Amino acid sequence: MTAERRRPAGAAVMQPQVTEAITEAVLAELAEVGYGRLSMEAVARRAGVSKPTVYRRWRSKEEMVAALASTLAVAAAETPDTGTLRGDVRAYLESAAGMLSHPLAARVIPDLLAEASRNPTLAQSLLVGARDTRRERAADMLRRAIARGELPVDLNIDLALDMLAGPLYWRLMIVGIPIEPDYLGRLTDLLIAGWRG
Repeated sequence: MTAERRRPAGAAVMQPQVTEAITEAVLAELAEVGYGRLSMEAVARRAGVSKPTVYRRWRSKEEMVAALASTLAVAAAETPDTGTLRGDVRAYLESAAGMLSHPLAARVIPDLLAEASRNPTLAQSLLVGARDTRRERAADMLRRAIARGELPVDLNIDLALDMLAGPLYWRLMIVGIPIEPDYLGRLTDLLIAGWRG
């Protein structure tokens, strides 16, 4: 007869509200001090939790930041199936614009990209967790359009994905020009025309 497994007591249970507080603390610390000066201790202090609470979730700041970046990137890469390519692309761009326009994103994303250029392990974690997941979801959106006959079957999906991500990132993160009300609609039409050749 096996002993019944005991449920962990309150402190050992991963409580969603605690994870959310830690996530907010990580973003605030990244925006304030950058990745190089980020510490697990400062995150715990800002979140109002103990260091062991943070370490139960992630073993290192690199793992913590990669997991957070992946979660946020995946959330921003939602591609609802609206039934049309135009609707799907517009929804994708709206989601991406919302993420890239967030005040914290403007401070955190460039810092993480700069750090990733110096830290191959972090770079790999960000590529697998954030970039690859976002690209695969967007590729699914393009494959649906091909299956519906809205795009040519010989579409170069990798190149199309570069075209999808590039203009919005360039405008919001590199040159810092806000988007006008009709910008996403015009960009959607331009992308689709380019993909159709």
